Amino acid sequence: MSVRERLADIRSRIERAAERSGRNPESVTLVAVTKIFSAAAIREAYEAGLREFGENYVQEFESKAPEVSDLTDARFHLIGHLQSNKARRAAELFQVIQTVDSLKLARRLEEAQGSIAVGRQLDVMIEVKLSAEQAKAGADPRELPELVRALRASKNLKLLGLMTMPPWSDDAEQSRPYFRRLHELAAPFALPHLSMGMSHDFEAAIEEGATHIRVGTALFGKRKKP
Repeated sequence: MSVRERLADIRSRIERAAERSGRNPESVTLVAVTKIFSAAAIREAYEAGLREFGENYVQEFESKAPEVSDLTDARFHLIGHLQSNKARRAAELFQVIQTVDSLKLARRLEEAQGSIAVGRQLDVMIEVKLSAEQAKAGADPRELPELVRALRASKNLKLLGLMTMPPWSDDAEQSRPYFRRLHELAAPFALPHLSMGMSHDFEAAIEEGATHIRVGTALFGKRKKP
């Protein structure tokens, strides 16, 4: 099955999930997760109509970026953990950083963006850790007031909303409480965007208010690690 055919199926699933929750399907942004996949896969998805792409690693995307630099209206999201010492390179490569999880990283991105593109803000989201899993990154929910305040005061960063990654489960219903919790955390701050949901659970995420879903396997097939 081609990317174009898989995309048609995903869009149908998005529409049905949006209808079930009384939402407009166009309020959901599909971020095509292209980690491990080649620049050619990005280009194929772009030709199929996608414009938002997600990568997990600064170094990996750095090698692909020259090959997709002509896709002028494509936007690239960093959706993996970002170390503060890579903040400058991330700000150069990506239009959206979804994984801001500390004041230190926020300050580094603020400084980097200010020196890279004066007058242009970098879109960011706060990654929130809602799982007890050690491997999961993100800010503690108790840190949100301070982080939101700092990012909203930033000249060079634009806070879009919150992002999270629940513990892995084949059962999408196991993810639903985490999606619901993220929605609840965003409400007091009137944050309009929620990045949550992947190939196996994005319908539940949409039903709980996701505005950005991160889909890789359902779009490109299973990854083959080099």
